[in-house]
Parts: sequence; structure tokens; C-alpha cells
Amino acid sequence: MRIPFFFSFLILLLALISSTHAKNHNNAPKKDLVRTSCAHASYPAICLRTLSPYSSVATTLRDLAKAGVKVTLSRSKAASNFLAQLKSQSKREQGAVRDCLELMGNSLDELSETLSELQQLRSGDFRWHMSNVETWVSAALTNENTCLDGFKEVGGYIKKSDVKRKISNVARVTSNALYLIHLLDQSHGKTTDISTRHD
Repeated sequence: MRIPFFFSFLILLLALISSTHAKNHNNAPKKDLVRTSCAHASYPAICLRTLSPYSSVATTLRDLAKAGVKVTLSRSKAASNFLAQLKSQSKREQGAVRDCLELMGNSLDELSETLSELQQLRSGDFRWHMSNVETWVSAALTNENTCLDGFKEVGGYIKKSDVKRKISNVARVTSNALYLIHLLDQSHGKTTDISTRHD
């Protein structure tokens, strides 16, 4: 009775080891996709930190680009909420906040359109869709930089450092999202499995 039990135990052990190895092997390309794609982003450390949570679901560059836009949308909403709660005193401060809120609102619209466009990306009209998303994300980045410029001459009650930190953070993740979108665009037609592309 000991021999069958031993072999049964050995088979179970090998099955568990194989299962673990297969799971690790399957997860490795996903982690590598985030790491290698972020390596040359505008802000690599931020890219890796913000997109690592998506490593288990982002299996292609399209998935990663969508994740980048989702991160940007989330940060943009948080920044807009922060701006909306600012208590300004001078007319210059009020004007800067009002203009920035409008610009961030435009960015949110453009980023939402981008995410929707990436969802319906098809091979037949790929270039048309990509042209749209690149235009919208570029416009969102311009809005964020314009918002920052509007606070350069503002002093007084509002802490410009707080505003700069919030909006700069949004601009950085937006820049990374735009890089991933360019990467997706460049990969089109070169491989059917975008997840294998590492440059």
C-alpha cells in the first residue's frame, strides 16, 4: 500500500509544481509588458508605479494604453475636485482657478473620448481612431500645461506649490499615456500579438 500512496503523492506534488510554474510563466510576460513599455516613457518610475496594478489584466499594448488613460482620468478628476475646493480671495486667484477648472473639464472630456475610442479600436480604421486619440490626449496635456501657466503670476492665499504638484502629477501621467498610445500606433501591422513587443 505504501508504493501506490508514494506515487500518488509524487504525482500530486509534480502537478502542484507544474501549475505554479505555468502560472508564473503566464504572469511573466504581463509584468514584462508593463516594465519594458514603461522603460522609455516620459516618466518611467511613475509609469511603472501607476500601471503595475494593471499587469495582470494588461496583456497587449492596447490594454496598457487604456490603463494609462484610466489612470490619467482618475488623476484629472482628483485634481479638478481639489481645484473646486480652493478658497481664493483675489480676483486674479479666482480667475486662475476658474480658467484651470475649465481647462481640466475639457481634458476630462477629451480623455473620456480617448478611452471610448480605444475601446472600439479596429484594424480596418485603426489609423483614424489613433489619430483621434493622439489629438485628444495631446490637447489634454496642453490644457494641463496651460493651467499651470495660469498660476505662475498668482500669489497670495492659494499655495501655488499645492496646485503645481497636483496638476504636474496629472501632466506626467498624461504624458506617459500619450507615449503608450504612440507605442500602440507604432506597433500596428508589425505583430498580431502586441503583448510581445518590448521596445
